[in-house]
Amino acid sequence: MKFTKIIATLAIAGLVLVSCKKEEDKNLANIKAIETAPKEHKAIAAENVQTASFEIEGMTCAMGCAKTIEKELTNLDGVEKATVDFDKKTATVVFDKTVQNQENLTKVVQATGDGKTYKVSNIKS
Repeated sequence: MKFTKIIATLAIAGLVLVSCKKEEDKNLANIKAIETAPKEHKAIAAENVQTASFEIEGMTCAMGCAKTIEKELTNLDGVEKATVDFDKKTATVVFDKTVQNQENLTKVVQATGDGKTYKVSNIKS
C-alpha cells in the first residue's frame, strides 16, 4: 500500500511539473512575440524628412553595441530608419524633423548602455 501511494504521488507531481512548464513556455512565447514585433512607423511628409549622419566612438562589437544603438534609434517616435555601421563607426538616421532633432538623437545614443560609453561627433545633416 505504501509503495502505491509513493508511485501515485510521484505521478501526480510529474504531471503538475510538466503541465506548468508548458503553460510557462506559452507565456514566454507570447512575451517574445510582443518584444520582437516591429514598430510601425507613420509616413513622414516629404518636406519634413531629414537625414542625420554622425560618428559614434566607444563601440566594441557589431551585435552588442551597434545593433543595440540601432534598435534604440529605430524605436524613437518620428524615426523612419536608423542604421549603425560598426566597421565605419557611423550612424545614419532618417527622421521627421517636426518630431525629432539631432540633439535628441545624440542624447539617445549617449544614454544607451551606461551613459558614458558612447560618444557622438561630426554630426552632419
